[in-house]
Amino acid sequence: MQSTSLSWTWKAIVMASVTLFQMCSSRDLQSNFALQDKIIKLPGQPQVGFQQFSGYITVDELRQRALFYYFAEAEVDPSTKPLVVWLNGGPGCSSVGVGAFSENGPFRPKGEMLVRNEYSWNKVIASHIFAEANMLYLETPAGVGFSYSRDSSFYDGVNDKMTARDNLVFLRRWFTRFPEYKSRDLYIAGESYAGHYVPQLANLMVDLNNKDKIFNLKGIALGNPVLEFSTDFNSRAEFFWSHGLISDSTYRIFTSACNYSRYVGEYYRGSLSPVCQRVMSQVTRETSRFVDKYDVTLDVCISSVLSQSTVLSPHQVTEHLDVCVEDETLSYLNRKDVQDSLHAHLKGVTKWTVCSSVLDYELLDLEIPTIAVVGSIVKAGIPVLVYSGDQDSVIPLTGSRTLVQRLANEIGMKTTVPYRVWFEGEQVGGWTQVYGNILSFATIRGASHEAPFSQPERSLVLFRAFLQGRPLPESFT
Repeated sequence: MQSTSLSWTWKAIVMASVTLFQMCSSRDLQSNFALQDKIIKLPGQPQVGFQQFSGYITVDELRQRALFYYFAEAEVDPSTKPLVVWLNGGPGCSSVGVGAFSENGPFRPKGEMLVRNEYSWNKVIASHIFAEANMLYLETPAGVGFSYSRDSSFYDGVNDKMTARDNLVFLRRWFTRFPEYKSRDLYIAGESYAGHYVPQLANLMVDLNNKDKIFNLKGIALGNPVLEFSTDFNSRAEFFWSHGLISDSTYRIFTSACNYSRYVGEYYRGSLSPVCQRVMSQVTRETSRFVDKYDVTLDVCISSVLSQSTVLSPHQVTEHLDVCVEDETLSYLNRKDVQDSLHAHLKGVTKWTVCSSVLDYELLDLEIPTIAVVGSIVKAGIPVLVYSGDQDSVIPLTGSRTLVQRLANEIGMKTTVPYRVWFEGEQVGGWTQVYGNILSFATIRGASHEAPFSQPERSLVLFRAFLQGRPLPESFT
């Protein structure tokens, strides 16, 4: 009896060992693809305790189109933390160069070195802020940053639908490379023209989930986003005037002679009215080229401008832009040793640029509102946060607040958190209002178009509340 029992015990141990070996072998096989993308160490990088990966995901085999990504796992216990996909705007600007290396990523270039970003979104902060996520930065569409298409004809006339489709393919294939993240809570965040990218990608994911649950999408966050061109841009005149940047007379002519709902099309067709052309020149003179339109309160040398959205202000393309941070990023990402460490290469271009030098984006897509797409996401039960750095005159908070409030009214959502201040530490971090506990608007006090750069700690408080589904702090913490 004892011998038989012992025999069955050994059989059970052997079977369990075989099963465990098969599981481990399968996991190792799946991980080999990710291991090829693992970053050993970036040049000049300080010692860190988290893993980094970067590389390419092919989204179109026929035209040999591939999107580049940089992935920084959470610093502590990444297996329990959500996945956040970050997209910058433009259209045509780099999420790696802007988002990862200038805003909420783990490092900032400083000369030949990298320094730690104390308010990185993948890091636990040893104070009153605790926010941590696995951060995935995607350079999209092809032609942006290190992303490429070997068929250069792709770059002619890229539009929102093409971008959304490629982003969806990217994510599905990225999950096959990192299968451990497939069921993880997923958030998508971004700024500026990501007000088009993020909702359209999320909408495709919701549609796909209706057929087969693939994405565990838990929310989207949109910073200073382009949501409805006419409302966003027509609010600029009032912002300029209310901040003392233009005169009363210029404000009156500005609002009567120029209608931004037709501005992009008219500008690129060369059909702007002579009066509008004159007033836009007057606006440029009065606001001064020494004031950063993306942050009207900071000195130009330390502002947050990174050539981020020149197409959003086409009359300013030739103006001086702050390059204090951009120079560091350009220098670092154009180093051969850095590109080798990132498993990156240049295709069809001789230099990495913050905003694409080859992409010809369909600018009339700017005029197609995405606020209705945001509404459909809310109706699907996905929480949406729209936030605004309150010193940005390019996509002013007044336009975003109007759009969110109008959307809430249209879909019948009542105010659940009345307009109030929120706190970061002992200071007011901004203002917020919530509708139906699912649609939120918030400002970040003192922040620019790129809020995580200019107000990193306040942005981190907002990010933490977003991930945790909790109200922003109502008092000192």
